[in-house]
Amino acid sequence: MPRPPSAAPHLRRLLDLLDAGAPAEALSAVVSEARAQQVGAAELRQVEEAAEAALRIRSSLHQHRRRELELAALFDTAGDLAASTDLDTVLRAIVRRARSLLRTDTAYLTLPDEEAGDTYMRVTDGSISPLFQRLRLSLGDGLGGLVAQTARPYATPDYRTDVRFRHTGTIDAGVLDEGLVAILGVPLLLGSRRGAAGKVIGVLFAADRAPRAFSQDEIALLLSLAAHAAIAIDNASTVAETRHALRELESANRTIRENAAALRRAEEAHDRLTDLVLRGGDLPDVATALATLLDAPITLHDPAGALLAGNDRDGRPFPDRPVTRAPADPESGYAAHDTSPSQRYAAERRYPAAEPSTAAKPPASAGPSAASGPPSRPAEGFPTEEPRTAHGLFAADELSAAAEESRAAARAVQRGTGWVCAVLAGQELLATLVLHAGRPLQDADRRLFERAAVVTGLLLLLRRRAAETENRLRGNFVADLLDTPDQDATGLMERGRRLGIDLRRPHLVLVAQAAQPARERLTAAAVSGFAAGRPGGVGTEYRGTLVLLLPAEPDPAGDDTAGAGSFAPVVDTGAVAREMAARLSTFAAAPVTVAAAGPASGAGEVVAAHAEASRCLHVMTALGRTGEGASTPELGFLGVVLGGGRDARDFVDATLGPLLRYDAQRGTELVRTLDAYFTAGQVLTRAKDTLHVHVNTVVQRLDRIQTLLGPDWNQPERALELHLALRLRALSDAP
Repeated sequence: MPRPPSAAPHLRRLLDLLDAGAPAEALSAVVSEARAQQVGAAELRQVEEAAEAALRIRSSLHQHRRRELELAALFDTAGDLAASTDLDTVLRAIVRRARSLLRTDTAYLTLPDEEAGDTYMRVTDGSISPLFQRLRLSLGDGLGGLVAQTARPYATPDYRTDVRFRHTGTIDAGVLDEGLVAILGVPLLLGSRRGAAGKVIGVLFAADRAPRAFSQDEIALLLSLAAHAAIAIDNASTVAETRHALRELESANRTIRENAAALRRAEEAHDRLTDLVLRGGDLPDVATALATLLDAPITLHDPAGALLAGNDRDGRPFPDRPVTRAPADPESGYAAHDTSPSQRYAAERRYPAAEPSTAAKPPASAGPSAASGPPSRPAEGFPTEEPRTAHGLFAADELSAAAEESRAAARAVQRGTGWVCAVLAGQELLATLVLHAGRPLQDADRRLFERAAVVTGLLLLLRRRAAETENRLRGNFVADLLDTPDQDATGLMERGRRLGIDLRRPHLVLVAQAAQPARERLTAAAVSGFAAGRPGGVGTEYRGTLVLLLPAEPDPAGDDTAGAGSFAPVVDTGAVAREMAARLSTFAAAPVTVAAAGPASGAGEVVAAHAEASRCLHVMTALGRTGEGASTPELGFLGVVLGGGRDARDFVDATLGPLLRYDAQRGTELVRTLDAYFTAGQVLTRAKDTLHVHVNTVVQRLDRIQTLLGPDWNQPERALELHLALRLRALSDAP
């Protein structure tokens, strides 16, 4: 009887298949082969037992290999967490690995929207539906809503037929559009150690487009990946909070440094500004200090907008740049071209003018001699000062509006790229400080700017008081000179020099008068120094009038020794009187009449000039020329009568000068013709007989005379002056 086949080849076959990693079907086929070869029963049982053991070993090896892959994926995910701080990059890697390890068609992750109160798709992998990618799930809706609500994993082999979940039309439409059937969702938990549920911060999903039952191992794997995702989100939140804290710390540190710098700057500013006040600093010193401290150009303007001082950011003074003349300020009582800034300080706003009226304007000239110059023309020898605006930042009206707003608010105000602060004494506007910053101004710098305005106001008030005291002393000197002209002349001259009044130099003497209450304002103008209006000028109230003593010409630089004969000034005295009448009328808001005399040098001549100007003022008042300005020669023959020793030749030259010069240049006889015409009783036929010329010649000569003297030469008043001048000339030429 033949021996049955051995089981050994089949057992070796099982080992080879295990080593080759053959599928389970190949291992089961070995048992079938043994039966077909009619292996003995005992040995067949060994083959069957060996095949079962091989299947168990194969399953264990498969599980170990899967565990290795899962652990590798988890290690890779941990590496991603350590290597990247970008949350999106880490979350995309986790979702991609979940899809790969679970071998699903798609994987995705949702995160809560705290503001909207629902969840949204943060990352998807394998999704093909835009509708699905835009889904938003409310708490408790769908599988994901239930996972987020309960903090537990859920799986379904067929979501569309699973009644455990709350189906909504929006979610079902998205799932259907994506074609998903089997879905597994696990929560992303924070603080879930030691059995605590933790906080759900998202849901991780894996899904297939066909029915599928997810194993516990797959659920555990997805939970592990979800834990890594939760760590990534928590790390990103921690990093964001840390960065935010660092930014806040950096901002706080920067604020501390800025405040420390501001305190140092404020301390330095306090020391510098205090030192300015104590050592009697001036306005340019304030502008220099402030421009350096605030690192920006500074300008200081008077209430009319004229530039008083200015410095660039390095503390260098601005170059003089004349600009369009600022308009007169009727409320401040002076025109834009009036006086120097030092003299204006004592007058502006301290004695504000009343509302201007037509009475304040000087009336038209009452006589022919008053037309020798327009009132608005500055007198020869007295150049006016051009004011300047805020170096292009503001026009005069804009600066005035900004100063008014600053005064009302009691603080600095911003205008464009600059800052404006009113310099006040109570509610009185003394000046306007302008900071040309070109940048936002911090609170500390703004307070420093406002503090500088207070110091500037203090300096201006000190300056005003000093100017008023000086003007009062100078005015007292002029009053003493007029009251006691016979006292020691040398002592008077020396006293005047100490006060800055050099009587050896030529001076004009002006006497001004106005009705009440304007007279009180003229007295205030004398005290303030405004009335003098010229460097070196002085004004004082004297016996109900305002007396002005003005240098006929500026003092030559460096020359203190010139005597009375050092000047031969040519000054239009009448024009100076008219200019001063216009200025004072504007200031007093009422007609002011001004009479002028001089130039005069020495105490005696000044007293005599005052007497002449007083007589001239009396005559002007009698003639009704109120509000005008004039000198004695401009009063015609009355000036000769009242001139107090004035040479008649001056009157003749002033009256007949154009004819005398024409005759001298051309060899004509216009003066002789005019004399013959008046002698003949203004009858042409008699005049032509006296001259022995044709009557047409007389007519032609009279036409030329009219051209030279003006159309009013034959009017009664003017004719009287011409006739008197002809008689005086004839007397002076007689042997």
